[in-house]
Amino acid sequence: MLAGEPERVTVDYRRPAGRTVEGQPWDTVPVAALIAALPWRTFRWHQGQRHYSGTYWSATQRDHVIYESRLELARLLFADFDRRVSAIVAQPFLLHAVVGGAHRRHVPDFLLVVDDRAVIVDVKPARRLVDATVAATLAWTAEVVALRGMRYEVWTEPPEVELANVRFLAGYRRAWLFDADLVARLSAADLDGATVSVAAGCAAGWPAPVARAAVLHLMWTGHLVFDMAVRLSGATVLRRPA
Repeated sequence: MLAGEPERVTVDYRRPAGRTVEGQPWDTVPVAALIAALPWRTFRWHQGQRHYSGTYWSATQRDHVIYESRLELARLLFADFDRRVSAIVAQPFLLHAVVGGAHRRHVPDFLLVVDDRAVIVDVKPARRLVDATVAATLAWTAEVVALRGMRYEVWTEPPEVELANVRFLAGYRRAWLFDADLVARLSAADLDGATVSVAAGCAAGWPAPVARAAVLHLMWTGHLVFDMAVRLSGATVLRRPA
């Protein structure tokens, strides 16, 4: 673990028009500018790379968001599924700090806006958290983030069943693919305590696969909730959110 408090903290970020802002004091940079920033890094491809980079179309952003590993994609899926999240920014900025007399740099993986509060997220496999260099970077980053009153999160592997459920429901995230009248009809129906199969049967006159897909869309949007710890099936019990 590196000794000493972070000093001379500055941030670099890319404006939406592409112009780079460098060396801005961390305590004066507008949070809104970071939320609007473009990804600091672009994809890096090389032979034998161990990570899988890509882009994911986010229902929250209504745009593509980049990721650099399967674990980052998992965090991105959970953020897109979370109704409290109103913005998702990948690799939002580059932090600079002097820690223990040495210049340190770090690009967080995501900036999320959760319940109108900025949350900085770093995604790491659990096995890497014991690495001294990784732990030191996360520690000084946490201190720097706290200085701005933001929340900091280190995210590791999620429960397998929860990830499987979110990944499956993400296939139903594109609202324009669902008939608005059907969605409204199911939204107004008394489905509290119904199973997925029973809920799909509440749309008389609609083909069963179409109605079932609309129910799954309502589960994605949070209009219907369920036990995330149990793998989804036709017998999954639905509830109205509290």
